[in-house]
Amino acid sequence: MSASSRRTFLHQTLAASAAWSLLADPLGAAQQPAGALHLAPFRFDVTPPQGHSLCGGWIKPVVDVDDTLEAIGFVLLGAGEPIVLCAVDWTGLLNDAHVQWRAALAEAAGTTPERVAVQCVHQHNAPFACLGAEQIVLAQGDLPHIVDLDFYQRCLDRARAAVQTGLKQARPVTAIAHGQAKVHQVASNRRVARTADGKVSKMRGSSCRDEALRALPEGTIDPYLKTVAFYDNDMKIAACHYYATHPMSYYGDGRVTSDFVGLARKQRQREEPDCQHVYFTGCAGNISAGKYNDGSQPVRAILARKIYDGIVAADKTLQPKPVETIRWDTVGMVPAPRDTLSIAALEKQISDKSNSVVNRNRPAYMLSWLQRLQRGTPIELSALDINKISLLHLPAESFIEYQLRAQAVAREHDPQRFVATAAYGDGGPWYIPVAEEYPAGGYEVSVAFCDPKIDSVLSAGMRKLLKLA
Repeated sequence: MSASSRRTFLHQTLAASAAWSLLADPLGAAQQPAGALHLAPFRFDVTPPQGHSLCGGWIKPVVDVDDTLEAIGFVLLGAGEPIVLCAVDWTGLLNDAHVQWRAALAEAAGTTPERVAVQCVHQHNAPFACLGAEQIVLAQGDLPHIVDLDFYQRCLDRARAAVQTGLKQARPVTAIAHGQAKVHQVASNRRVARTADGKVSKMRGSSCRDEALRALPEGTIDPYLKTVAFYDNDMKIAACHYYATHPMSYYGDGRVTSDFVGLARKQRQREEPDCQHVYFTGCAGNISAGKYNDGSQPVRAILARKIYDGIVAADKTLQPKPVETIRWDTVGMVPAPRDTLSIAALEKQISDKSNSVVNRNRPAYMLSWLQRLQRGTPIELSALDINKISLLHLPAESFIEYQLRAQAVAREHDPQRFVATAAYGDGGPWYIPVAEEYPAGGYEVSVAFCDPKIDSVLSAGMRKLLKLA
C-alpha cells in the first residue's frame, strides 16, 4: 500500500469511527425477569502439542507439559437466546481468531456470537492466536508459526462438542451470590519508577530481580479477588473468580503451564468437583506480580497459594439471593489506530531477515490489526447483569484504571452495584493504556495499537453497558 493509500485508509478509519465510535447493539435488551434459568457447564483441553509456538513464536516452543491448559465456561439458558461465558488458558485470541471462537461456541449453544464472551487468562507459555498474523508469517517462509491451524481447528471442534455435551447436563439456577477478599502480596503496578517529568524510567515485569524496583510501592492495583457464584437451591454449581494481574511466575522454558492462577483454580476445582470454577484475569495491562516475584521456581507455588487463599476467603463472603432479573448487553467499537503504524513500514520490517523473530512476528500482529480495521470488524464489549451484579467483559490488555473506573462509576449510580471485570477478550489492540499514560511511554505504550482516544471509546462503552450513559 502506498503512503497516500495508507493516509486515505487512516483517514477513512478515523472518519468512520468519528475518531472514537460506539456501535449500538441491536440485540441489547431491557432488563427482564428471570424465568426458568439453567446453567450448562463445559470444559475442554486446549494444550498445544510438542513443538507448537508459545507466546507468538518468540519464546521457546513446547518441549513438555507441566500442567494442561483448559477452556472452561458455561451456557446460561432461559434468558432469551442462550448466553455463553468462557475463559481460555491462552495468551490471547486476536481479531478473526476471537471472532471464530465466539462463532463456534454460539453455533454449539444455539445462539448468536453477540451473546458469547470469550476471555483469555493470558499465561505466556501458551498459544497466542491471530489468524491474520499467521498468514502473514507463513508467506515469509522462514518464521515460526503464530498458531498451528490444524491444532486451532481441533480446539474449535472440541469447543462445539463440549458445549453440546454440557447442554445435556444443565442445572437450574435459583440464586446468585457475590463476594470478594483481599489477595496479599501478589499484584503490583509495573509502571512505578518515574522520572521527574512523569515518564516511565524502569519497569517491573512479570518477575523482577532489581531490588530497588521491588522495594517501590505496589502502586495502583485492585487488591480484591471477586467471586460470583450460581446456585441450584443450596448447591453451588458455578463460581467465576476475577483478579487483576499478569498470571506468570516464570516462562520461556517451553514447559506448558496454566501457571499460578491456573494451579489455584485447579486446586479449588478438585475440592469442589460439582461446582464449575472459572478464572478470569481482570484489567492487568499494567499489573504483574513483579514486586513479589523474583522469577525463581519456588515462587510459583507461593503465588498459587495466595490466589487460592483469596478464592477461599471470597467464597466465605457469599450470600445467595434469588435470581430476579437478568440482562445481556453488548457494544461494538471501532477504535482509531495509532498514526505511527505504517503498513509499508510493517511489511518491510516483517520481510527483513536480519531482524530477530520477535521483531518480525510482533509487527505481523500490528499489520493484522490494521487489516482488521480496514475491514471494519468491530470489537465487542459485553456485560451480563443479574440482580445488582454486573459481569463486564473488556478487550485486550486493558490498564487497571478501566476496571477501577467501572467500579467507581457503578457505585456512584448505585452503592449496592457489584462489578466484576474480565479483560483479555479480543486481543487485537494489544495494550490499552489510559489516555494520560501515553505521554509517559514505557513498554505497554510502545505496543499499544490504538490512538489515545481509545480511552474515551472504552470508557463510554463501559458506561453504556453499565446503563450509566
